[in-house]
Amino acid sequence: MAVMRVNPTRMEMKRIQSRYQTARKGHKLLKDKRDELMKQFLDVVREDKLLRERVEAALTAVYRSFTVASAVSSPKMLEEALICPKKEGELTVDYKNLMSVTVPVFSMKMQAEGGSDSYNYGLAFTSGELDSSLRELNGIMEDLLRMAELEKTAQLLAEEIERTRRRVNALEYILMPQYLETIKSIKMKLDENERGNTTRLMKVKDMMLKAQLTQKTEEDE
Repeated sequence: MAVMRVNPTRMEMKRIQSRYQTARKGHKLLKDKRDELMKQFLDVVREDKLLRERVEAALTAVYRSFTVASAVSSPKMLEEALICPKKEGELTVDYKNLMSVTVPVFSMKMQAEGGSDSYNYGLAFTSGELDSSLRELNGIMEDLLRMAELEKTAQLLAEEIERTRRRVNALEYILMPQYLETIKSIKMKLDENERGNTTRLMKVKDMMLKAQLTQKTEEDE
């Protein structure tokens, strides 16, 4: 692990120790955030899985009814029956905050001429299977909308989980070890300097003692 290039002083060591403590706290907070994001993500995925199974079953019934309607009606009649829809939908997109992730909330307001169950074609020349397929398709609109909301939420949560994971790994495997190695290096430098100072003081003391002994010997002579 590379050591940061800093002056080996006690003040610098205290500064790096403070940064290391801050990194530890941030690492813990990010790990807690990552774990909670994973929990939210799994909840969303589970709900989306159940909803998708229900929607796929409903769509199978829609396709089955429409296939029968296509078999008993001519393509031109189906085209004329479905070319001018009477219903209009207004999609509203709101947003909410989920673990610091802004996720969408979809809602749709349907408007239809002649009532919500009215069809956009006459019933005299169309089959009951066409009515059934459109009715079943209309019945899963809310589920489709909710599924789109869940899948977009899952995508955004997955991206945030990946960003948080990279930050956690950067702190855990790069920044925090680098701080520790730098602190260790500064301590070694300071200890080395202290030992050098002690050695110099001992040499000075020995020199002073030797000088005193020499002076005393000269005075005695």
